[in-house]
Amino acid sequence: MKHFFTLLLALTALPLGIMSQGWPANYGGVMLQGFYWDSWKGDTKWAKLTEESDELSKFFNLIWVPQSGWCISSSDMGYYPRYWLDQRSAFGTEQELRTMISTFKAKGTGIIADVVINHKNGVSRWCDFANETVTGKNTGKTYSVSWDNTSYSQICKDDEANTSAKSEAKDKIHGAADTGLGDTGCRDLDHTNATTQQNIKTYEDFLLNEMGYTGFRYDFVKGYDPKYIEMYNNSSKPQFSVGEYWQGTVSDTKSGDHPFGGVKDWVEATGKTSAAFDFPMKYLIKDAFGGNWKVLANYTTRTLVAKEPQYAVTFVDNHDTGEPHENPDPQRANIEAANAYILAMPGTPCVWLSHWQSYKYAIKKCILARKIARVTNTSEIIKSEGQDNGYVLIVKGDKGNVLLLLGSPTYDTSGYQLACEGENFRYYISNGLDISEIENVKPDDTNHTIPPFCTVKEGETCAFFEQPSSSNWQGDIYCWAWDSNGNFTMGKWPGVKCEKIGTTAEGKNVWKWTWDGKYVKNNAATTTTGIPTNIIFTNKNIGNKQTNDMQFKNGNYYGENITYGNVTGISGIKADAKGDGSWYTISGVRLPGKPTQKGVYIHNGRKEMKK
Repeated sequence: MKHFFTLLLALTALPLGIMSQGWPANYGGVMLQGFYWDSWKGDTKWAKLTEESDELSKFFNLIWVPQSGWCISSSDMGYYPRYWLDQRSAFGTEQELRTMISTFKAKGTGIIADVVINHKNGVSRWCDFANETVTGKNTGKTYSVSWDNTSYSQICKDDEANTSAKSEAKDKIHGAADTGLGDTGCRDLDHTNATTQQNIKTYEDFLLNEMGYTGFRYDFVKGYDPKYIEMYNNSSKPQFSVGEYWQGTVSDTKSGDHPFGGVKDWVEATGKTSAAFDFPMKYLIKDAFGGNWKVLANYTTRTLVAKEPQYAVTFVDNHDTGEPHENPDPQRANIEAANAYILAMPGTPCVWLSHWQSYKYAIKKCILARKIARVTNTSEIIKSEGQDNGYVLIVKGDKGNVLLLLGSPTYDTSGYQLACEGENFRYYISNGLDISEIENVKPDDTNHTIPPFCTVKEGETCAFFEQPSSSNWQGDIYCWAWDSNGNFTMGKWPGVKCEKIGTTAEGKNVWKWTWDGKYVKNNAATTTTGIPTNIIFTNKNIGNKQTNDMQFKNGNYYGENITYGNVTGISGIKADAKGDGSWYTISGVRLPGKPTQKGVYIHNGRKEMKK
């Protein structure tokens, strides 16, 4: 089957060297956003991503990484850049970056650079931009960027640095007016300036041809006219380009915080030299996945996928929308099902690293199913049906169809085989397609044992956390649990302290959070089901270490960014074909012998009914 899978990937992803700028049609690849906020602390350092290249390259054709230029800090995400050609960062050295890019490229996966060209910071003051000259190790070319640090002609004249008494350039800035929205944290670059334009062209040439990046993700493209995206892409010719045009409408008039209309309008204004993140679909997902499944039928009018699928990069959450303690608004319910949805739809799906880490088992299967059916960014949707209890989607792939059932709709699945299922979703592909690769996918930790001292009392809402042995996880553990309408853990970060209930055989502490019945509403009108939708665990040293947001289920047993199982079901006991002969209650309590009372028990890794 190894030969089959290799061939499948070759058919799925067009060769990196022959793609056109913008975004190719009939593209079957899947992208990973390979970071979350502050992931420079460990998870996404360049060397760490390189270590994971074998696994990641099997499922992802593109990986988007943060801005990689030096920001004069070893603890910076890179979105207020100071240097362009100095490629050290909080994520690692320039050589580590080069190694990561080349390692993935050799495995058929391209790395997408985060290009932040709307704004820039000075080296030590507001406007003292860094002049840079380097000779490429690979190309042998000399790359230079230069800035006017005297009359500041490359900074927009309406930048706050021209009026602030704190600025060394007050009343001295001679650039043109901003062609888009301003950014108050940095100096807005004047894209009408010929030297600025040449600097950006040089920078992008350097990223593609010297560093080895495959394409660009353009940050904050509301900040300058999209015609400049067309100019820069026509010059550098990236194989892939996607813009962060953060707007919830597809088409719109130009006004206010959407200066170039809707997302489709922006794509067209770039001359279709760039795709865009489908923010309208992200908001559709937010509306639908709390259980209002019918809303998904509105994709035809509300999403870029419906209007320009070739140029739609779909996603569920990203580093900006997915930080609950800072931004409680984004969609939190049915995250696993939401990822199944974008992995069944046309467009190019972009999976967020936090979701990949938390729901890897299901996401792997959905990606494989998509690729086996050969669903592409321009595939045809042949059925979109909202029901009272769910939603039905059928997409026609080049090799077969995908059938996705969300919620609990009524639909005949004849002609299809189940590829993957989870909470509120079932993902099918056509009969006759070889799904052995899907069947061979195993959970990352199939042998993880949930300790028998973990129990759930009748009527109790609770969760368990196994504290990692890492030195970053020290002291008491706190829990933060919430739904879309409020908070179950006092509403003040980091939440409430958990109870230490025992230690595993490996010496890891196990903590339990139990809801005390108190609920902090977002507003007076909101209500709750009494069950959180998501949960986070942190250590005592606030800000030192925390999990990603994980989907809550009562009685779940969590590790760092993983759900090991549920102590109220069979997954709470390590399955063993032979077994040790012991009997357990359904909640995981070991009995002294064979039960005498009626009920369901666990015996030798299987459920048994005692009548």
